[in-house]
Amino acid sequence: MTGLVDIHCHGAAGAELGLATDGSRAAAAHHRADGVEHLVASLVSAPFDDLVARVATLGPLVADGTLAGIHLEGPFLAHGRRGAHDPAALADPEPALVERLAEAAALTGAPDALRQMTVAPELPGADRLVRALVEHGVRPAVGHTEADAALTARTLAAVADLQGAPALVTHLFNGMAPMHHRAGGPVAAALAAAARGDAVVELIADGVHVAAEVVRMVFETVGPQSIALVSDAMAATGLGDGRYRLGGLEVEVSGGTARTTDTGSIAGSTSTLAGCVRWCLEVVGLPEDDVLTAATSTPTRALGLLV
Repeated sequence: MTGLVDIHCHGAAGAELGLATDGSRAAAAHHRADGVEHLVASLVSAPFDDLVARVATLGPLVADGTLAGIHLEGPFLAHGRRGAHDPAALADPEPALVERLAEAAALTGAPDALRQMTVAPELPGADRLVRALVEHGVRPAVGHTEADAALTARTLAAVADLQGAPALVTHLFNGMAPMHHRAGGPVAAALAAAARGDAVVELIADGVHVAAEVVRMVFETVGPQSIALVSDAMAATGLGDGRYRLGGLEVEVSGGTARTTDTGSIAGSTSTLAGCVRWCLEVVGLPEDDVLTAATSTPTRALGLLV
């Protein structure tokens, strides 16, 4: 299985992407060996200076084609939906950080390295941040949010209008309130936008983050052209159970499931995108063409990647 495109990945082979050049190359090589042709490195929330340094580390890997880009998953996230992000690193949106990150990427010879950034739209200044991201050619993604359905819908529509392309939703269902029939929340708004073609929703199809029947429901509701399968893989991918780290947090992997040791929150996956594809085919029973679309052309289009 080759030619896959993973736009949300934190690491593998014992290494977290962005912390060191050699480790980042090893992590990327692990995913490439399992069929991922184009990989976007995701950075968890961290102090601003650390994020700038990690972009500087990854920029040369984007420039030489090892990586397809960089995804900032934070630090502008809701405390209550932070998941495996260090609460001490979270902050209100600050467009100046986008400028610093863009400058760091440009200095490495990869001016277009920044591909997407996840933001909680209810935070003060989120609208200014969204505009700054679009101005720099970075795709804003809604995620790790306490926003209600109305705000989520408005934000997705505004992003789609500003960038002239569907908005992104970071790992649908995870990092947001569950959908309830009296309060649909961001899940209902995201599904509606995706069904209209105004959004692309990420799904972590590793058998842990989202149930098989829910994955099937999303495919049959919005179609593979509005779904980007992602691995959300962390450093333990390719290794066994044990203690690892994700950003500033300690993570325990047991039975292949990664959880933070302090809150028990799921801390990324230990699957490659190829593993997610196999799970969709063998467990969920989805048509192969649909699954491959969601693992190749849809994520490529969602980030405007040239592959």
